[in-house]
Amino acid sequence: MNNTELWSGDAGIAILSGKEKLITDVSSALDLAMSVKGETGASRLVIPKELVCEDFFILSTGLAGEILQKFINYRIKAAIYGDYSRYTSKPLKDFVYESNQGKDFFFVATKEEALQRLSGSSL
Repeated sequence: MNNTELWSGDAGIAILSGKEKLITDVSSALDLAMSVKGETGASRLVIPKELVCEDFFILSTGLAGEILQKFINYRIKAAIYGDYSRYTSKPLKDFVYESNQGKDFFFVATKEEALQRLSGSSL
């Protein structure tokens, strides 16, 4: 995994990058968040969609809900950016909409949007 730390005000934001899936299950998501927090002090993650396994976007697996709950419990905020246009599931669209109305987890199109959402989000 590569990550780049970006500080915005008092908020530590880590921009993740890499070629392998970093989030494949609840354990890998939590390990990633805690590793980044330990290495950089950042509690906000910008994650390219390509680094997240496809099961995350199939709500019936329960993976997305479990990961979001873990992140909230550990005070980790995150934004996953990428193209979501190929997903037609109404429950997923509703989940994305509801997440984007909150302050902890966002689904956006670009890295810049992710940074903007996380920069404006208070801990």
